[in-house]
Amino acid sequence: MKFRIGYGYDLHRLVTGRPLIIGGIEIPFKMGLDGHSDADVLLHSITDAMLGALALGDIGTYFPDTDPVWKGADSSNLLKSVDQMIREREWVIQNIDSTIIAELPKFNPHIAEIRQSIAEILGMEFSNISVKATTNEKLGYIGNGEGIAAHTVILLMSDER
Repeated sequence: MKFRIGYGYDLHRLVTGRPLIIGGIEIPFKMGLDGHSDADVLLHSITDAMLGALALGDIGTYFPDTDPVWKGADSSNLLKSVDQMIREREWVIQNIDSTIIAELPKFNPHIAEIRQSIAEILGMEFSNISVKATTNEKLGYIGNGEGIAAHTVILLMSDER
């Protein structure tokens, strides 16, 4: 068996007038994330971790924010596209471990739904997906409520020897 580990990070500014999409679901909140696509920081960090595990660059390489095709794009479709790249190379995602960093809203009431959403998008077992939430202890731009970030670590496995 061969293994690869990938790491992903994403950050977006909170703005008024947009829905807050995290992990492929809409979270009730007075603000949303600003970005070229739907700005789903969690799915973006997972996508980057997947690409990083295979040394294929980053999300901007495949879905640049300068391309109008990706304007308002559903990040779950970007994630599915990269998942297909992993499968074509005969790798399998073993587990995903992600952390959302935000002062508000509180994500704990939504964690199970977020995990289920990711499981459905990737065709994975719920138990192989971890999503946690923490604050930035009121420090910096995230702590001031100006944005939300996400970190992800992913483990891929292949039978290739």
